[in-house]
Order: sequence, then structure tokens, then C-alpha cells
Amino acid sequence: MSPHPDPVPPVPEPSVPRARDGRAHREPVRPLLPSPVQELREPAFERYGVRLLLKRDDLIHPDIPGNKWRKLAPVLQGADGRTVVTFGGAWSNHLRATAAAGRLLGFPTVGVVRGEELAGRPLNPSLARCRADGMRLVFVSRSRYRLRGDPAVRDALVAEAARPGRPVRVVPEGGSDAAAVRACAVLGEELATLRESVPTVAVACGTGGTLAGLAAGLAPEQEAVGVAVLKGGFLGAQVAAHQRAAFGGDRGRWTVEDGFHHGGYARTSPALEEFAAAFEQRHGLGVERVYVAKLLHGLAALAADGRFRRGTALAAVVTGRPFPEA
Repeated sequence: MSPHPDPVPPVPEPSVPRARDGRAHREPVRPLLPSPVQELREPAFERYGVRLLLKRDDLIHPDIPGNKWRKLAPVLQGADGRTVVTFGGAWSNHLRATAAAGRLLGFPTVGVVRGEELAGRPLNPSLARCRADGMRLVFVSRSRYRLRGDPAVRDALVAEAARPGRPVRVVPEGGSDAAAVRACAVLGEELATLRESVPTVAVACGTGGTLAGLAAGLAPEQEAVGVAVLKGGFLGAQVAAHQRAAFGGDRGRWTVEDGFHHGGYARTSPALEEFAAAFEQRHGLGVERVYVAKLLHGLAALAADGRFRRGTALAAVVTGRPFPEA
């Protein structure tokens, strides 16, 4: 195994015309793939005889990092000028990534946002970035949003959101459709090359699509562990459903850890914040709080419980950077 040397070089940004907020308008998309692997000497793991490797998917692209690039790849390849309509909450990484993809590649984007009460308020930094990237935001009630899985409700929401007469490409919340899950299998294939020393690969889970694809791409002797960032205990069934839709049945070995959500999506706790801040100070690496902090904190707790075999390495997928960025 040859971990990528530290520090990992960033993805270069070419000089191109800028959008109205100063960022690139339609730069060529040049992803850093396969994403690098970086080993850290982290005491929360070393004391239990486990080496920590970071799969730096956050470096794939400066505007569309991590699992969002992998999930959106089928959309980027097949948008063909169609309006991309997708769904998310007020702090959705997926909405930001979709808006950025539209800006970079020149296709219109519409975000259906949970919470009609947000329509009359100033935009938060996440939604402001979406709008700056050209995404049209449509706010709907939380009750209607919860029913978006019903085809009739979804079609009505899309019809209201899209411009009349324009062809659309509908992408589900989190980007986790069957094509996206299959695209995430490449992540597992990249890590399967480390099978001799890395028996376990872990990723934070929101909708479960990345975990479903990751597990499918790993070597048979490897296991994928998903750390849920939402409470509710529903992700196991969702991952299984994603695999059925993408591959026709179960693929790979995987488990979901539901005990590290710290109160739910985008919620935190003093223990989580203390862990993340200390990790940042030790390694000079910003830790995104919604997904990555919960992943690393959960894995440290599992290491303390003896979940990972001494003398092996554990790979954690870094799916994004902190936002807003400092």
C-alpha cells in the first residue's frame, strides 16, 4: 500500500470567466480521480492498534467535492441542456453541488427546498450559494415535502418548479438514484486495491446511496461501515433498497451504525465539537461537522470498543469540506 504523501495537492482551478459572485462561470471540470489516500497518526485509533487512512474525496473537485461528484456524474454526462430539478433542505450539500454543476456545465437547475416558511426570510449561506450559482429555489411546505416519494406528489412538485415546456431531469434528494449508486461503486473499487491491509472502509450516511455503492465495489473480504448522521434507524432498509434498484439485489458486506447522530441531521453536541476541534488542531485539517465529524467520532468510539482488528488499517471516506469555508 502506498498512501498519498502529506500534504495532498489541491485540484488546480483554470483561469476562466467568473460568475457574478466572482467564482468561475463555466470552467472545464477536471476531477482528481481516483481521490488520494492520506494516512494520519491519530491517537484515538493508534492506542487501539488501528491505523487511520483518509480517502480524500473532498479533493475531487473544488466546487463539487466528494460523494457529490460521484453521485452527480451520471447527471453531468446526460443533462444535455435539460433543467435539473432536485430536492433538499436549507443546508443541503447536494443542492449546493447540483447548483455548482449547473454553473460549471451550463444547464439550468431548480432546487425544491423543504420549508415554505423560508421563502420570506434572508437566505442562509448555503442557499445563498445555490442562488449565486444560478439555481432557482422553490420553497414547499414540510408536509408536502415529506410526501415527495409518492410519484403523484413528486410529479406535481416538479411541474410547479420547472418552467413550462422545458425538458427536465429529476434527481432525488441526496442524488441517490440507481445510476448514482452504481457510480459510487467506483469508490469501492478504488479502495479494493488496499484489501490486504484495509479490511474496513467507513462513510457517513444521509440517504445511504454512497454506502450502497461503496459496498458493491469493495473486495469480497472487505466490509463497508456506514455511520448514520440522522436518527430514526431507517438507513439499513434504505441501503438495501438502493442496492436492489441499482444492482438487482444485495452486493458486498455492509453494516449501519445508528448511534452517532448526536441528535439528528445537522445537529451537534459538546462531545462532538470537542473531538472535531481537537482533530483539526492536531492535523491542520478542517473537519466538516454534518457528516465527517460524526463519522470520525463514531469510528473512534468503535475502535475503543474493539470493533476493528489490531494491526489493521481503517479507511474513512472524507465526503466534503466545512461550509462556509474559512
